[in-house]
Amino acid sequence: MLTQKGRGLGLKMTDINVSALHFDHKLGLFGDYESKSNIIKISEVKDLTIVQIAKFKKSQVNIDQIKIDNLSLPISYPEVSHNNNLRILWTGPDTWICVSQNSSTLDEIKKYCNDNDFGITDLSHSRAVVQIQGDQSIDVLKKGSPFNFNQDNFSVNNSANTSYNGINVMIDYLNDNPKTFNIYSLRSFGGSFYHSITDSALEYGYEGI
Repeated sequence: MLTQKGRGLGLKMTDINVSALHFDHKLGLFGDYESKSNIIKISEVKDLTIVQIAKFKKSQVNIDQIKIDNLSLPISYPEVSHNNNLRILWTGPDTWICVSQNSSTLDEIKKYCNDNDFGITDLSHSRAVVQIQGDQSIDVLKKGSPFNFNQDNFSVNNSANTSYNGINVMIDYLNDNPKTFNIYSLRSFGGSFYHSITDSALEYGYEGI
């Protein structure tokens, strides 16, 4: 269902695929960006397939035997299994989040995780995803989150569940050159989270892309 603002623009669900941050994300340069190179870049990540896998307590299946797109399910925090098509994030005991830009990922998961052993939930349309990139992006994250971002605690291909200015988020550390993070929040909090993190980035200057 579109917001009132969307109706005012004459938009219909049949006209466009409205992303979680369609009315929030702004393009351009903001904050203290002048005379700076390599400023922070902030964007919305759209069209992701996001699937939660939860192993039932009664299940006797051996997790070590499960592979999805040739990836094993990570068994502890803060591991992320990954290849060019798929990232599998450990989010709790016997619980994972699979993220891909491949629309067939849900069907692929169901091939290896049967209904008797796993609960499979498509979360794709219930999440807003912000990507923040740049050397100072981690400083922006530190401003709003109590999580320990020191390198010996959190590095590339790690993920963490935390909060950002009181909003529950999941952070996935994608790359170190430049530092790149995808941050997931509930869609209903997407706008609030987006404005919170972009406000924190104004001090360093950022480009909305």
